[in-house]
Amino acid sequence: MIQQPEIKIKQLRELKNYTQEHMATQLGLSTRAYSKIESGETQLTINRLNEISSILGIEPMEVLGFDHKNIFNNCTQEGNIGINHIAIPEKLIEQYEQRIQSLESEVLFLRTLVK
Repeated sequence: MIQQPEIKIKQLRELKNYTQEHMATQLGLSTRAYSKIESGETQLTINRLNEISSILGIEPMEVLGFDHKNIFNNCTQEGNIGINHIAIPEKLIEQYEQRIQSLESEVLFLRTLVK
């Protein structure tokens, strides 16, 4: 059983710096209705999880498997030295690398058209 998916959604939303209002608008819901999803008052459906995942830009299973303990922010009091460790799923890295390759190919193609 997946433990508290609503909390995971809230944590991921906050990491993306998205407001509940933004999420609600994207989902076509009122802010109160979205708030009920994050508080667990409204049961999360598979369809709604897919929609939320899409807005957050990650796969639904990554949402359900998210563990905030994988993110560390260790900074000195003066703030001069900071170490940020963020666990990035391999699939996400692979998707970005594929997109970069695709864009590089497109740039080369467009350059040949311009010449």
